[in-house]
Parts: sequence; C-alpha cells; structure tokens
Amino acid sequence: MNMQAVQLKRPARILLVEDNPADVKLIKEALGSADIPFTLSHVTNGEAALDYIYQREPFKAVLRPDLIILDLNLPKIKWHEVLSEIKKDEKLKAIPVIILTSSISEADIRKSYELFANTYFVKRTDLTEIFAMGEGIGNYWLKLCELP
Repeated sequence: MNMQAVQLKRPARILLVEDNPADVKLIKEALGSADIPFTLSHVTNGEAALDYIYQREPFKAVLRPDLIILDLNLPKIKWHEVLSEIKKDEKLKAIPVIILTSSISEADIRKSYELFANTYFVKRTDLTEIFAMGEGIGNYWLKLCELP
C-alpha cells in the first residue's frame, strides 16, 4: 500500500496574523525549515486579517489562504472575534487555523478549541524548539494533510 502524501500542486498560501516583527521573521524562517514551498502573507491586526480573508480593500486581489496562523494578542479586532468569524462562515470554516501565542493560559487554550481552532502552539524561546515547531507545522499541515 502506497502511503505517500499528495501535496498541493502549488506553493501553500499561509496568512500570518502577528503584530511582532521579530516573531514574523522567526516564524517565516522556522516554516522554511520544513523545505515545503509556501508563500507567506502577513498582517498585523485582527481587522486587517478579516479584510484579507474577505478580500476587502486593500486586499481585493489576494487569494484565499490555505492555512492561517493567528496570534492571540492582536490590536483592533481581538483574536477570538477573528477566529469566530472564520469558523462560522461556510466558505471559510474549512481553512485550518493554528493559534501561535505566548499564552499558556488554560482559559485561552480552552476558548481556542471551543471556537474550533485546529491547533494551539505556545511560542518557544529556544531556537531549536522554534524551528522544530515550524518544521512540524509545515510537514503536518502542508505535506501530510490534504487541505481543502
């Protein structure tokens, strides 16, 4: 039996919703360690995330992301409102949303899964762990899983 995964025929489109420039750089490098083709779009707040996902100005020409990585500490529209909006929309709810945050709060973890987040990662401080996480996200979500 052949268990080889079927990969996307194009680079995966990832939307990163993160307001910390240092974290953006680290996440991009960490995802790159998986050696899987992807394009990374980045917005810095919840309002821009929803504008991007719904292809509103200034994002009219963007394509829907295959995967969303969402930080919890966002300006403007809060993370749980963004996640809730995505998961209640019939056209968007199948997009996997990964929570990537520094919060280890049990309440945040529970609320994320109650709002149908697909995964909850706590940001690491050790570079080896950060790259292992990025490689894990890439390998699991972009190589092993079939995305809608």
